[in-house]
Amino acid sequence: MKSRASHGRWISAAGAAALLLLAAFVAGPGIPGAAGQAPAAKKKVLIVWGGWAGHEPKQCIDVFAPWLAEQGFDVEIANSLDAYNDGEKLKSLALIVQAVTMGAIKPEQERNLEAAIKSGVGLAGWHGGLGDSFRSSPEYEFMVGGSWAAHPGGIIDYEVNITNHDDPITKGLSDFKMHSEQYFMLVDPGNEVLAVTTFSGQSAPWIKGTVMPVVWKKLYGKGRVFNSTLGHVAKDFDVPQAREIVKRGLLWAARVVGGDPAVVPVYKNK
Repeated sequence: MKSRASHGRWISAAGAAALLLLAAFVAGPGIPGAAGQAPAAKKKVLIVWGGWAGHEPKQCIDVFAPWLAEQGFDVEIANSLDAYNDGEKLKSLALIVQAVTMGAIKPEQERNLEAAIKSGVGLAGWHGGLGDSFRSSPEYEFMVGGSWAAHPGGIIDYEVNITNHDDPITKGLSDFKMHSEQYFMLVDPGNEVLAVTTFSGQSAPWIKGTVMPVVWKKLYGKGRVFNSTLGHVAKDFDVPQAREIVKRGLLWAARVVGGDPAVVPVYKNK
């Protein structure tokens, strides 16, 4: 590992042997891994973490940063939104992974981030680190495709249902259980949704039966955006499907696998 900047660090790309791990990777018992994908050699990833410590942003990125390096990415880790100060540098990246809950982003930083994604850089994240980052920035929420509103009942048991079994992010995965926060999101109705959850109404009877997106992907300009509402704390990624979905979502957002998403409108005008 070598130093890159005062606010961040680089994890060097793995050697040729490590690149082969992508084809051999297995996420867990009975869970097909991101096998058979092209290595991501020479692609650069910036991971930015911070904000509310209760979401364990550092512990969560430590689940994925070493794995990204093993796939051949050059991974820079920054613990400050100052990483968004250099707009031209951001546009040179393949992917930005953000884990910042309830942060305060400066106008120039937000403009630089949004311009980079519009130009074709991927954006990916999970839970509040992407979906509850900057509550006073509506354009940011427009880019992500949703924003957090509530988690009725706090830490509860619930089920996640895979709705697209052909997409490279969810192919081969089955429905699974979580013991965590069940996010109620305000979402873009044009997102391509890959997994959902249904609210029981136990804590909020008026939302009983509401089906809520958990995993989605979309475009913002030319950039691919991936979001999963799972991952309240690092232990949530001990669930193999939750961890595998994020790994595949990172590869998709970085344009290693899959194609661009279609707009899938929920509402019809006729």
